[in-house]
Amino acid sequence: MIKNPIRIIVLSCIHFCSMAIFAQQTPMYTNYMYNTLSINPAYAGSRDALTLTALHRSQWVNFKGAPMTQTFTMHSPIAGKNIGLGLSLTNDRIGVVNNTSAFLSFAYKIQLNPKSKLALGVNGGINLLQANLSSLALNEQNDPTFQSNIKNKSLGNFGFGMYYSRERFYAGISVPNLAQNNYDGNVISNGTATTGIERRHYFLTAGALMNVGNTVDFKPTALVKVTEAAPVQLDVTASFIFSQLFILGGMYRTGDAVGLLLGMNVRPQFYLGYSYDWSYGNRTFTYNSGSHEVVLRYDFIRASKRQIHSPRYF
Repeated sequence: MIKNPIRIIVLSCIHFCSMAIFAQQTPMYTNYMYNTLSINPAYAGSRDALTLTALHRSQWVNFKGAPMTQTFTMHSPIAGKNIGLGLSLTNDRIGVVNNTSAFLSFAYKIQLNPKSKLALGVNGGINLLQANLSSLALNEQNDPTFQSNIKNKSLGNFGFGMYYSRERFYAGISVPNLAQNNYDGNVISNGTATTGIERRHYFLTAGALMNVGNTVDFKPTALVKVTEAAPVQLDVTASFIFSQLFILGGMYRTGDAVGLLLGMNVRPQFYLGYSYDWSYGNRTFTYNSGSHEVVLRYDFIRASKRQIHSPRYF
């Protein structure tokens, strides 16, 4: 099956789309393939370099209170050991609510054969939720619910992931937040938590790289997101890489958006990417100018490693 990565991606997506589904609270990324550590701790150290990645997403531009997200990740293998360590920082703002998180990741890599590896990873960290309800413009100015700020709420969490990789194929599964924390502390009479609960999210990722010409490669990727009380969501991208330098591709997100991806390997160690999403599957598309995303990634290669002669795509 490893020789047919497209079949693996399709079958995996069909399998996950048949599972029970539920509500999505995590940030959305179009460039998820360059931001893997944010959703899978097993990715730590997989690039055999100290890798720094920064991403900014402005979602639904010109829509008041729309989501805005920044992430920064760094990870590296430990020399002489089958271990990778990583750090992931995220700031996600929606309206008057801001969620900031910091997570450490640990991955242990198993060499299955000369061409493939399997990594098992865990992460742990903290989420800080802040909400400034008193800044809202109200129709009922005396509503006691909005007279003061919600106190800051900080809660710990942990997760798990698996990441399989070859030179031209990868697949991963992860649950980066296993604990279902209750932010507001309120529970209704039948014991079911209110919407303040942090729901568990499941992620499946896969991607491949195929030669389609002397100077052209084709890179399909997929991301499946499963969580409680929301439809299963599938992100698919298809990119062409020209002369190992320029990247041009398209994306499709079920029930939400289509878009364009552009990228450039400024140097073999340095990648610069941009994407634009056009919303089609919800009513906000009438009132916004789409979503923009910028990603930067840099690999610091150890002196003991040979010089990179071509970019690393996963």
